[in-house]
Amino acid sequence: MSVLVDSSVWIEYFRNAEQSDVLEMLIEEDLVVTNELILAELIPALQIRKLKELVTLLREIKRQPMNIDWNDIIKMQSLCLNKGTNGVGIPDLIIAQNSIQGGLRLLSNDKHFFIMSKFLPLGIYR
Repeated sequence: MSVLVDSSVWIEYFRNAEQSDVLEMLIEEDLVVTNELILAELIPALQIRKLKELVTLLREIKRQPMNIDWNDIIKMQSLCLNKGTNGVGIPDLIIAQNSIQGGLRLLSNDKHFFIMSKFLPLGIYR
């Protein structure tokens, strides 16, 4: 099963931190998927740092098509607020929705995703 890798994991990976082994294995097994939102979060900072090869490699990763259902985003945000999960940004809700729609597991360091997985059908890669 493919794994949607959140920008928080990529940032740690670029810094050679904690989830490097997990992400490295997923890359080697060709299980990594990205989307336009995650790339939009990552690529500008890499371009500023003139890391062209890294940008090229990121752009070669298979992309999960994005079909944003704004009514669903509103429902998800309302559910988060009703469950006491405040501070979940719209980008995180879009990433969660994209993962759910694609039947993908999500690899993230963001605690909001772990909390949301308790009341949304969001599969977290562990």
